[in-house]
Amino acid sequence: MTDPWARPQPQPGPPSPPPQKGSALPAKLTKFFSDPLSIILTAVIVVALVLACLLGGELYARNRADTVVASTVECVVQDKATASFGVLPPFLMQHMSGHYTNIHIETAGNQVRDAKGMKLNLDIDDVRLQDSANSSGTIGSLVATIDWSSDGIKQTIQGAIPLIGSFVSGVTTNAGEGTIELEGPLGSITAKPQVVDGSISLAVQKVTGLGFTLPRESVQPALDAFTSTLTQNYPLNIKADSVSVTDSGVQSRLSTQNATMPKQTDDPCFGKF
Repeated sequence: MTDPWARPQPQPGPPSPPPQKGSALPAKLTKFFSDPLSIILTAVIVVALVLACLLGGELYARNRADTVVASTVECVVQDKATASFGVLPPFLMQHMSGHYTNIHIETAGNQVRDAKGMKLNLDIDDVRLQDSANSSGTIGSLVATIDWSSDGIKQTIQGAIPLIGSFVSGVTTNAGEGTIELEGPLGSITAKPQVVDGSISLAVQKVTGLGFTLPRESVQPALDAFTSTLTQNYPLNIKADSVSVTDSGVQSRLSTQNATMPKQTDDPCFGKF
């Protein structure tokens, strides 16, 4: 029996459509990108990511190039070395164009091959890699500064000149006179470093205390033979520009301009990498 006082029950309506998956996300994205500030933030994030990738590639390529050049120099001079490429333009641009603006190389100062106690600072500008029948490119400018310590000169002479080296026990320099003195228990040899025909030589100035054991006329040829093994036959037409005596040794400057790099080299150091 129906209760006349009972409230009428609502009739069920048609079932609601099921919510569509993913409909909220596009709406949020639409709202996000409609906001000018959100658009700016997105652009900044994208640019930052691109710059981070470029910076990572730049740092890797630059470090790799520095390592390869330094390792090649270490093989040539037989001493530790560091190398660095110019900051601008970015290294990746230099590498893609084959035009390197400047390269700086510095050795540890232990030796340059047989020359003990020798330190090399090398600045190379405007390197262009362009293969041709006879060359692999050009170098606009190369300037080398070489510092040779007094103790290094002594060690090198002791091992390189059989007759003179056996009596040399020390080397002192006189910056005012521009001379070096090879000292030994039987006397001394005073020589003046100078540039002759693009090479560096040691001109004998005075021999003391050696008259009975070593004629003066035999000293100069021995020193000439010694310096020729160290300073002649430079590659890339490199010539000595100047040489000076310092309080701690001898400093020289060598350079070349508009040099052509050879197509091939017999030096195994350049074929390692």
